Amino acid sequence: MSVEETSRFVRLRVELVLEVQDEGGLSKAALRRLAQDPELPEEERAQAEAAVTQDTAEALAYLVDPFDLVSEVPGVELQQASWSSERVDYDPDSPDWDLDEEDEEDDADDE
Repeated sequence: MSVEETSRFVRLRVELVLEVQDEGGLSKAALRRLAQDPELPEEERAQAEAAVTQDTAEALAYLVDPFDLVSEVPGVELQQASWSSERVDYDPDSPDWDLDEEDEEDDADDE
């Protein structure tokens, strides 16, 4: 395939598992971010504040912004992003948590 035939768009998939060591600090940081958001309507702000204080995963999802991850990368512009977070039972020794597993499946598909 020539350069002209390839798409300029790239899907970047990132999966992270984070250990939350300070739930209170995380919630407070999310509340500070909410307080600084001038575009957030008051009704949505109240709902978001309740969500980030009750659920650490919601607080984290509010603080992690895909735009922040790529805004300083030269030559790219974020076109679309979606993300979510959830609490999980994590066992690094379990084969269920092999992050390279998906890559191996993709390699097999390519062949």
